[in-house]
Amino acid sequence: MVRAGLTAERVTIAGAELADEVGLEHVTMSQVARRLGVKDASLYTHVRGLEDLRGRIALLAADEKTIRIAEATAGLSGRNALIAFATAWREYAHQHPGRYTATQTPIQIDPELATSAPGPRRAVELTYSMLRGYGLAEPDLTDAVRLLRSTFHGFVALEAAGGFAHQRSPQQSWVRALDALHILLEHWPPSREGDSA
Repeated sequence: MVRAGLTAERVTIAGAELADEVGLEHVTMSQVARRLGVKDASLYTHVRGLEDLRGRIALLAADEKTIRIAEATAGLSGRNALIAFATAWREYAHQHPGRYTATQTPIQIDPELATSAPGPRRAVELTYSMLRGYGLAEPDLTDAVRLLRSTFHGFVALEAAGGFAHQRSPQQSWVRALDALHILLEHWPPSREGDSA
C-alpha cells in the first residue's frame, strides 16, 4: 500500500536516517522503500535513482550542518568562533555519521538541485567570514580553508574509524589541535607565491 504524501523530501529524509544507521554506502533503494512502506517503483516518481538520492542526502546534510555552524558561531570571532565552528562540525559528524559522509563523498548532484540548495554556498561563506576575522585575504584564505577542512575531517574520520587508540582521550587532542590552529591562524606565514615547494 502506497503511503499518502510521499515526496522527494520524505524519501530523502528516510534515506538520510538509514544512512546514519547503516552507513551511506549500505543504503539501497529497496531499504528506503521498505522504511517508507512502499514498493521500490514508487520511489522513482520522486528520485531518479540511488545516486540522485545520495546527492539529495548530501545537500540535506550540508544544509543541516551549516545551520548548526551558523547558530554556534553567531556573534563570535577569533578563537571563540573557531572553537564553536569546529565543535559544531564534529558534533554533527558524530550525531549523523551517514549524512556527514555524504557531505565528504564525491557524488554527482543534479545541477539544478545544487544551484537551489543554500547549504554548500552558505558553508563557504561562513568559513571565509570566520577566517577573515583573523585578517586573512586571498590566496591565504583559500589555503586556510583547506587546512581547516583537512584537519576537521581528518580528525573526525580517524575518530570514527577507531584510529585513536592511545590512552589520551581524543577530546584532549581535539582541544589542543584547535589551540594550535588558532595560534597558526593568528600568525599565518606570509605567502611565497613564487616558490614551487
